[in-house]
Amino acid sequence: MPPDDIERNRFSARAARYARVGVNVGGVAARIAQAQLLGRAAGRADRAADLRAALGGLKGPVMKVAQLLATIPDALPPEYAEELAQLQSDAPAMGYGFVRRRMAAELGPDWMARFGSFEKEPAAAASLGQVHRATALDGAPLAVKLQYPDMASAVEADLGQLRFLFDIRRRFDASIDTSQIVEEIGARIREELDYRREAKHAALYARMLGQTPEVRVPGVWPDLSTGRLLTLDWLEGVKLLAYKEAPLAVRNRIAVAMFKAWWGPFSSHGVIHGDPHLGNYAAFSEDGEPQGINLLDYGCIRVFPASFVGGVVDLYEGLRDGDESRVVHAYEVWGFKGLKRELIDVLNIWARFIYGPLLDDRVRTIADGVSPGEYGRRQAFQVAQELKRKGPITVPREFVFMDRAAIGLGGVFLHLAAELNFAQLFRDTMADFSVSAVAARQREALLAVGLEPLGGDPGSRG
Repeated sequence: MPPDDIERNRFSARAARYARVGVNVGGVAARIAQAQLLGRAAGRADRAADLRAALGGLKGPVMKVAQLLATIPDALPPEYAEELAQLQSDAPAMGYGFVRRRMAAELGPDWMARFGSFEKEPAAAASLGQVHRATALDGAPLAVKLQYPDMASAVEADLGQLRFLFDIRRRFDASIDTSQIVEEIGARIREELDYRREAKHAALYARMLGQTPEVRVPGVWPDLSTGRLLTLDWLEGVKLLAYKEAPLAVRNRIAVAMFKAWWGPFSSHGVIHGDPHLGNYAAFSEDGEPQGINLLDYGCIRVFPASFVGGVVDLYEGLRDGDESRVVHAYEVWGFKGLKRELIDVLNIWARFIYGPLLDDRVRTIADGVSPGEYGRRQAFQVAQELKRKGPITVPREFVFMDRAAIGLGGVFLHLAAELNFAQLFRDTMADFSVSAVAARQREALLAVGLEPLGGDPGSRG
């Protein structure tokens, strides 16, 4: 069959699957609406399971959307978040015949001559693409990330399903305006389709973490990369969960590297890795001993105005010193509007949870006595209940991935059962902080890797 026909058939099959899932999700939404109209709270868990079943029949980016929602506190009712968290991004890998055609489309018909070797079977398959091991002509090990076909149309279809999910959320509770969450998720997932941008993000992280030996960033191979193909150095490493039973000193060493990999770029350049997922990291060893982490994925990177970083510091110091005016100023800098006294009290429930370990000057876990899957759940539920009485509130765009990343990072620390003085680590990271210095460093770094500096729009980014 000619390649064009194969492309059309794959697109038609995908469109049919999306239509089927849309009908299924719509059916769940209808049942939820009926239950809400009749005042039935019972059966919500069953309807949440129905939604997972409706989405679970479709592989690809919808898995990323659903899992992402499950990690944003209060984006969905807790029963739905729990069910969606069980979805797996297990898109079936492309066969080698299809890979050959995709590689030829990206690099030309002689693409194999540009590699020393190229493994036919993928090393990993994820939501938007798959990774193959290869070598350069000089023998250097490579990771070749190839995007699945038709991902732009698939992502747009998935974002349509996202709106279904938020419609469900609004049927239950309008105390949280999720419109900005929808916009932010859509913008970040669309960016993940642009592998040229991801290559620039990798270069940005290499620059920001160049003086942090505990964190390794792969180099980019521009001549072997396109907008839908990204070739990076292959970094050998071991998944972090392999160290769950390692001695405490080893687990702590890995956790410190994680802390520096996340908080370092944010404090110095206003940049965060918005997907602190265990699969995006691997521990590297020297002389058989784990020394730090490889940072493997750069699709979900968020650049913030320097003032937003200043808000993080203001909130920390306001909570530490009991300075209410500084706390309120921090929320306003982040984009919360029309805050009343009772809403500030609700936001402070969440803030004290996130900042708690950074204010507690002792060696401790990130959340004593809490399992990774439960991290933040109780506080999110408490906030949701309070907002039902005191809301509504609009969640600003820039808060979405900052909040999600903080929860994801805390989950990694819990998986490792690390025991650290997080307060001391935070103070060391934020030493000599100033908004003007962050703004200057950020602009210089973005320009150096070919990304546009932030404009005046708080929602814009490099």
